[in-house]
Amino acid sequence: MHGLHSLLAHYGIWAVPVLLLLENAGLPLPGEATLLYAAYLAHHGDFATWPVLALVSWLACTVGDNLGYWLGREAGVGVRRLLRLSPDRVGYAQRYFARYGALTIFFARFIAILRVIAGPAAGLSRMPWLSFLSANALGAAAWVAAIITAGFWLGGPVARLLQSLSWVSMALLAAAVVAMAVALHKIGREIDTGATHGS
Repeated sequence: MHGLHSLLAHYGIWAVPVLLLLENAGLPLPGEATLLYAAYLAHHGDFATWPVLALVSWLACTVGDNLGYWLGREAGVGVRRLLRLSPDRVGYAQRYFARYGALTIFFARFIAILRVIAGPAAGLSRMPWLSFLSANALGAAAWVAAIITAGFWLGGPVARLLQSLSWVSMALLAAAVVAMAVALHKIGREIDTGATHGS
């Protein structure tokens, strides 16, 4: 918690959207913990008001996910080569996002690892941008509302939880990176299996 407190004390409310934007663009950063603690501070009058916090957080999440989407879409050839995605795999992923993309993007917002990779994965799979944008914006609004509400109502317990977890923050970050790599590998295998069954 000390690290988050110092960050928010030094940079103010702008630390929240910057961190959320980077997390949603594809970097494994502690978005939930940051927004929870910022909401806790806002509730006690030590930070920006909650409507301002909610607005900048929603904008950051929406813009960040769109950055991830376009990075995945524009860097698609290189990413496909890196992940060894065959045309069959890519075709299966595109069919998946065409059918379930909106629900996937909306609910991925609430799962840390999926939140990081959902935007790039949707872009890589060429999900229609307007469908992605609407699902992303709605998911971001629901997620921001849920996290800020938790920060307001749980207040003290949230602060104590963050304090108890602060000493393992770097370990959790490393674990998130490893988990993301494993998830990408597993997704690739599942896409390969689906493409084989669908052919």
